Formats: sequence, C-alpha cells, structure tokens
Amino acid sequence: MLLPPVHVNVVIFVIVMIEFAIFFTQLLSFLARPYEKNRLWHVVLTGLLIIYNLGENLLVLPDKNIPLSVIAQNIIYETPGYFVTMYIPFYCYKTLDLDRLRFHGRYGFLFLLIPTIFFFFIWYPLNGNLEQTMQYAYIIPGCYAFVALYATRRAIILKYREEKNKTAYRERMWIYMAVVVWAISPLIEMFSQQPKWISGALFNNFNFLVLYVLLTRQTVKRFLAEYNQLQESNKTLTEKVKERTMQLEKANEQRTNTFVNLVHETKTPLTLINNYLEEYINKYGHRKELMIVKNSVDKLNKDISNLFDLERYNKGFIIYNHDQVANFSQILSDNLILFKIYCRKKNVELQGAIEEDVLIKADPGAINGIVINLIENAVKYTSANGEINIALETDDSKIRFTVKDNGIGIKEELHDKIFEPYYQINSQKGGFQGMGLGLPIVKKTVNDLKGWITIGSNPEKKQGTKITISLNRHITVENEATASDYLVNNYAALDMEMAIVPDSDYNDKKQTVLIIEDNIAMVNYLSKKLSEKYNVAAALNGNEALAKIKSYAALPDLIVSDVMMDKMDGFKFAKIMSEAPDCRHIPFIFLSAKAASRDRFQGLKLGAVDFIQKPFNTEELILKIGAVLENAAKQKRMLFDNALRNMKRGNIPEVIQAAPVAQVTPNRFEQNCSTYQLTIREIAISKLIREGFSYKQIAETLFIAEKTVQKHVQNIFEKVEISNKVQLINKLEA
Repeated sequence: MLLPPVHVNVVIFVIVMIEFAIFFTQLLSFLARPYEKNRLWHVVLTGLLIIYNLGENLLVLPDKNIPLSVIAQNIIYETPGYFVTMYIPFYCYKTLDLDRLRFHGRYGFLFLLIPTIFFFFIWYPLNGNLEQTMQYAYIIPGCYAFVALYATRRAIILKYREEKNKTAYRERMWIYMAVVVWAISPLIEMFSQQPKWISGALFNNFNFLVLYVLLTRQTVKRFLAEYNQLQESNKTLTEKVKERTMQLEKANEQRTNTFVNLVHETKTPLTLINNYLEEYINKYGHRKELMIVKNSVDKLNKDISNLFDLERYNKGFIIYNHDQVANFSQILSDNLILFKIYCRKKNVELQGAIEEDVLIKADPGAINGIVINLIENAVKYTSANGEINIALETDDSKIRFTVKDNGIGIKEELHDKIFEPYYQINSQKGGFQGMGLGLPIVKKTVNDLKGWITIGSNPEKKQGTKITISLNRHITVENEATASDYLVNNYAALDMEMAIVPDSDYNDKKQTVLIIEDNIAMVNYLSKKLSEKYNVAAALNGNEALAKIKSYAALPDLIVSDVMMDKMDGFKFAKIMSEAPDCRHIPFIFLSAKAASRDRFQGLKLGAVDFIQKPFNTEELILKIGAVLENAAKQKRMLFDNALRNMKRGNIPEVIQAAPVAQVTPNRFEQNCSTYQLTIREIAISKLIREGFSYKQIAETLFIAEKTVQKHVQNIFEKVEISNKVQLINKLEA
C-alpha cells in the first residue's frame, strides 16, 4: 500500500488529488458567481483539508531523512488537524444559516487555538512527551466539542420550528452528522486498532466528501430553481410585453384615427376658405396681401393633404386608382410651364428634355404628385444662378424620369433617411417651410407602381443631386382612353417672396427693432408693420443677426426672434447676446411654434421679457413691443434725471470730484491709423492683431469670414507699406 522510497499512502494520495480538483473547481465557480458565499466557505475548507492531508496523512513523520528535529516533525504531523477543526464552527455558522451560532462562529476557534498553541508549541518542547501532550491537548477541545454540537443541534431544531421547511432541515442534519463524526474522530483514532490513515484521515476525508456532495446537491437545486424562475420570468415578461404592445398599438390606432379625422375635418373649412377667396379675387381683383393669404392657404391645404395621404398609406388604404392610363409627358409639360415662372423669379435656369407620348398605367394624380414633389425640392434647394435639368425618356419597357440640380446636395448617409416621414435635411431653408412628407409619399407611390428610386449625390465630391425614378411603360391598345384627372396648381412654397425686405433707413429719432425669423413671408410682414414706427433690421437666422448688429447704424433697442432656425437658433443667439457686454441689456421677445412649458421656461431663463406662441395676433405683438420699448425709455430717462438732480445738488461721487479734468486726445495708435487712412473695420482688425489674435480668432470675434480678414489685412499691409504683423504693430505704435 506504500509507494517506495517515499512513505506515501496511495489512498490518501488519490484523495488529495481529488481535493485539489475540487478546490480549483469550486474556486473558479466562486469567481464566476462571487455572491455565492457558501461556495467560498467550502473553498476555504477544502484548502485547509489539503494542508491537513499533506501535513499529517500524506507523509509518515517523523522521518530521520528530513533535516528537522523530531519535536518539530511531530508538531507538523499532529497540529494540522486542530487547525482544520478550528474552522468547523465558523463553517457551520455560515453554511447552516443559524444566527444562534453567532458566538461559536466568531469565537469557537479560540477553544482549539489556545490549547494547541500551549500544549504543542510550549508544553511539548519543554517536556518532550508527545503522548502526554496529546492527551492533555484533547481535553478542552473535546469538552468544547460537546457544547458546540449540542448548541448546533438545538439551533437546527429551533430553525426548523420557525421555517417548517423539512428539506432544509434534512440538509442541515446531514451536515450536522458529518460534523459530529469529524468531532469524534480523535476518539475513534485513539481507541481504534486500525492504522491512523484509516481511523483518522480516511474517516475525516470521507466526511468532507459527504459535505461536498451536500453542497453540490444544494447548488444543483439552486440552479434548477433559478432556471425555473428565469423561465417563469421570461414567460411573464413575454406576456407583459405582448399585453403592453397591444395597449400601445390600440392607443396608437386611436390617436391615428383621431388625427386622420381631425385632418379630414380640417380639409372642409380649408376648401371653403380657398374657394371663397378665389371667387373674391376673380370678382374684385387681387392685391399683394390677398395673394400672400392665398398662397398660405394653398400651402396649408397641401400639408394637410400630405398628412392625410400618408396616414391612409400607413393604414393600408388605397389612395390612387392605378387602373388608369396617364400621359406622363403631358403631366410633366403642364407642370414645367408654371415651374419656369418660379425659376425665373429665383434666377434659376430650368431645362426640360421630355419624350412625347410616354404613357403609364397609373393614376394621373399620383404621377402629378411625383412630378411636383421632386421638382419643387430641386427649386427649393438650388441657389440663384443655379441650373435644374428635367428629363423623361423611355428604354424599351421602362420609363426614366430624372430631376438633376446643382444645389446643396444630399450626404450619402442620408439617402435612405430622406424617405422617412417628417425627416428634414438640416440645411439652409432659404425661407421655405416644410414637414418632410413629400418624398415619403413619392417613395410609397413608386413602390405601389412597382418601380424604384435612385439618388446620386455626394456634396463632399460634387455639388448637386440627381434623382431618377424608373417605372413600367404602358403600351396602349386600340380605343384605350387616357385619363387626365390631375390639377396643375400654384406651388405655395415657391410662390412666397424670394427676397427679404431691406432694412429701413436709420432715423435717430426712432427706436430700433431687430427681427430674426427664417420664414421670409413672416419677416417681410413684420418688417412692414413695424417700419412705420421703428427702425427695423431683419435677419433669417442667428448668424445673420450677429452680422447685422455689427453692420447696422445702431444697436437694436429690442430683438424679436424666432426659436427654430437653421445655422443658429434663437436660444443660442440669445445666450451669445447675454454674454456680450455691449448687448446684454437688449430686451428679447421670442416668437415660436414650440408650445412646451420647458421651451417657454428656457426662453424666459435666457432673459426674454416674453415668449409668444404662434399663431399670434399682430396687434397684440405690436402693443407688447411698444410697451417694452416705452419702459426701457422711461428707465433711461429716470437714470438721466436722477444723475442731473445729483449734479445740481452737488452730490457728485468723490471719485468723480477728485478726478482731474484732462483733455481727451487720441493716442499714438489711433493717430497713426488715421494717418494711414485705415477704415473702421481695418482699425478694429489692427487692434486685435496688436492683442495677439489669430486670423481665425479675429473672424470669430468680428463675425466675418476668415478669408475676409485676410483680405482686410492685405489692404492694411499695402496702406502702411509693411509685410508682416510685427512691422505693423511697430509702425502703428511708433
């Protein structure tokens, strides 16, 4: 049974190898699930048992071949079992979940540690009698063992009475019986005639394996419980998600139905307004104001129709009757006549290459909608002096309708995005307002006709956009009629004025109002209304407004600003103004379609005196503007009158009284700027150069382009006859 030449017992060796495997398996399991503390306590127990087997059972000591004294070898051989046993009270306290064993779990080890240290490390080295030492060393731990086992048994019974859990009670009793056997193992070893590795070591290791089996059983049960709980949770969650989804779908359907009904009801009064307005214009002639109203009603009617059509598409309703034959060429030609008028207003060249008698099996209203939406977008986003090319051609059984422009273009990552409802490309609107519904409707219509759309546009490489729609061509049969149920209409979004009303001439007897609004029709309307009483400057966004403040003859006394604008919105502009020392006193009035409380709070938090929601009453706005400006004027007069009274009474601040009256003379820098005939802008740039500003920083400070700064600097260098910044500073400060 022994493996020569080392005294290693085969059975104990195998057990130690198994315990090593258990130790590392449990350790890895604990690291994966660190919240399972019972596994940690078992890992510690396994490690201590391995040390016990290595010290007491694996090798037979004392051995004369080992360079240690007999006393030292006996201590190593006999004490590991005590150190393993010291851990047992704490192990039971933690794994059995018995609060009544708190004292034994915390202090029980002392009843084994103190006798072990005294008898083996102090008494035994003094008297050298191992047998006597072992007899005395067993007395205190043996007595404590009976007390601890009784307390454990009592705690288990009381716990069962509280929980009434027979399964947990049986598991605790199994662990308890293993501990009992462990506790009486010294007596078994003392009175047994079997070798020590059988009576003590094998017996104790067997008990450990029993504990391991119990722990494994608990782990498997817990895993099964967690799995069942997870399955139940998944089932419950699935049911809840399904139930919630049904609720949301029902609520969404109700909202959609309400929305569709609202849109439908809105179309009736809009139709009446439009018809009566047309009758009035035809009877009494049109004025510019009436045409603005007419175009606004047309635009509103178009947006409402698009909303209605899109919702009907989403609900699966049939909008168009495609069992008709439409003349694509005629529809396109009729629309181009009116589009060319708008393009001439905007100074955009519109060219068309239309193949005659191109027929398609489709509702003519659907084809008309495709034509209008694509060409209208091209006109919107093509700048003055731009070019738009329209082509309609056939290729065997296919029709290709192409709209190509050299406008702002569409980034490649947005090619699919633009067909989503309500999506709008964040670019300069040029005063056009939209809802992002035209292209989604075009896409759905093309899909219904089993065609496809391709987009060719990459502004990073080349400016412009090319949209091509491919559809199936129709060849007529004999006596087949061609439908003409479509209407060539004014395009309200294009018929708005293309230019902003110029700023009013400055009159120093009038107060100044700055209007910031990205809708050209609205800004022109407000400018005309206010210019009768105030100096009016206008801008389409925050960036233009900053430049306007620099260029206009005087700072505005009041700013009326929209919130939602391109390039720089109203909130950001207000924040910049509040941080500018020369402009932070200017009162703000916000005009916005945003109705949420948080938007109103944000505007007022930025210092606005009022936040007016659109639509608003013009007379009310004019009265509010007058009240704000009148209050500002009263405050100025009051400050001036108070200062004048104080001067008459002699109540002049000491600092002012003590200040000597000095003649104000321009400094050398300003004199030299005047000598070299620098303009006001060139002087400002020269001062910033003297302060160490870069061209980019100068551009940001003065709200101008960096190229403009470079051009001004070149003019300054020519006037002063120098070639770099250092020479400029030296010459102007000389």
